[in-house]
Amino acid sequence: MKSILIFIVFALSFLVTMPSAAQTDSLSTGSGAADSTTVAATPADDSLTADISIGQMVSEEEMEALGMMAAEEPGLHQQLKSKFVEGSAEFMSLVAIALILGLAFCIERIIYLTLSEIKTRRLLEDIDQKMEEGDLEGAKDICRNTRGPVASVCYQGLLHIDDDMDTIERSIVSYGSVQAARLERGCSWIRLFIAIAPSLGFLGTVIGMVMAFDRIQEAGDISPTIVAEGMKVALITTIFGIIVALVLQVFYNFIIAKIDHLTEQMEEAAITLMDCIGKVKSEKVKNTRNA
Repeated sequence: MKSILIFIVFALSFLVTMPSAAQTDSLSTGSGAADSTTVAATPADDSLTADISIGQMVSEEEMEALGMMAAEEPGLHQQLKSKFVEGSAEFMSLVAIALILGLAFCIERIIYLTLSEIKTRRLLEDIDQKMEEGDLEGAKDICRNTRGPVASVCYQGLLHIDDDMDTIERSIVSYGSVQAARLERGCSWIRLFIAIAPSLGFLGTVIGMVMAFDRIQEAGDISPTIVAEGMKVALITTIFGIIVALVLQVFYNFIIAKIDHLTEQMEEAAITLMDCIGKVKSEKVKNTRNA
């Protein structure tokens, strides 16, 4: 999983720093469309032809204006890059690093938890069938060949099948706690980045205010331009910090939901396995008494 985490970090870093390639020349397109729709008017025509030519001139002017507006409007990626630079690159870089690392841990956990999910009911049915047939090793092989914490918990219970029921239950509960801790591995780092991102934004806010007051002191006058520049840095860093925290919080809640689902599957599997083991033990006792 460490190699997956490293790959995800590099991939996210490349996506964040990759320049936008979707830039179109709308002005030339608009002028070309205007040239293609130009209709030549002859002086021998009546006033209707003059009205048509005036309408075409107006439409050409509108198309040129729309083309200029489309050419001047930057894309979303360019807007984010410009705001990133305007928000003081030192603090914005820290916020971006928090986003990249937080997303890397989130994606690694999602991949791990997704691969850990299995069809629990089918697994328990196969184990129950093998145990009814008296094939204990076959039931263990099914657990060994199945990925995920549910199969591991079942295998741990089958290893202690010769012990009493209390010992089997304690073994399953203890090993279930170990598996639950493995499921939550890395979540503490995600919580850390969720807390760090807005804190870095607020730190940029304070530093932006200090920059504004320093420039006011140097100028000896309260100029709206000087105040606006410092306030802009402060607000941009705060906005980006809150956005990063919100994005990571959504992923974190999704991860917690998957962990809860897997924990419920482990508890269900443990209860069902205990019932199967109890049934097998009771049948052995009956056979011993009959013999």
